[in-house]
Amino acid sequence: MSRIGKQPVAIPSGVTLTQSGQTITAKGAKGELSFTMPRSITGVIEGDQFTVTPNDETKTTGGMWGMTRTMVANMIEGVVTGYKKELELKGVGYRAQMKGTSLTLQLGFSHDVNYTPPEGVKIEAPKPTSIIVSGINKQQVGQVAAEIRSYRKPEPYKGKGVRYVGEYVRMKEGKKK
Repeated sequence: MSRIGKQPVAIPSGVTLTQSGQTITAKGAKGELSFTMPRSITGVIEGDQFTVTPNDETKTTGGMWGMTRTMVANMIEGVVTGYKKELELKGVGYRAQMKGTSLTLQLGFSHDVNYTPPEGVKIEAPKPTSIIVSGINKQQVGQVAAEIRSYRKPEPYKGKGVRYVGEYVRMKEGKKK
């Protein structure tokens, strides 16, 4: 039994949630998102709440039950407030700057790394050592931030690389003389 799936999702004022078969669409101040529910899940819009129920009692359906409820809740939060991930660059000469809509990173390679974000995701570089990824789709924002981080992950000896703000990097002790 899913504890998360049992909880109804509150629909705040300013958000329009519509259902067309298995597809749920949320429209708000920031934009519009849609999600197609699995066939084993049924969703019902009742007033200002959205309730999710499973059609059968299999293990797979139990997992889909909670996931569906969370996806709808994330869609509603995305169209109301949006999502944001912050990254920081640590290392001598590591810099980020915007060139048009693409991000140019200098990460110690012999060449600059250029990253063009997908549609719906906005990237900012307010300082040369910080990057802000924002958008209304939580999965897309997280994926873009992970792709930028993957160009130079933090290494454990000096801590150089691209990391999330507040991320703890466990440092190793260097060689003994």
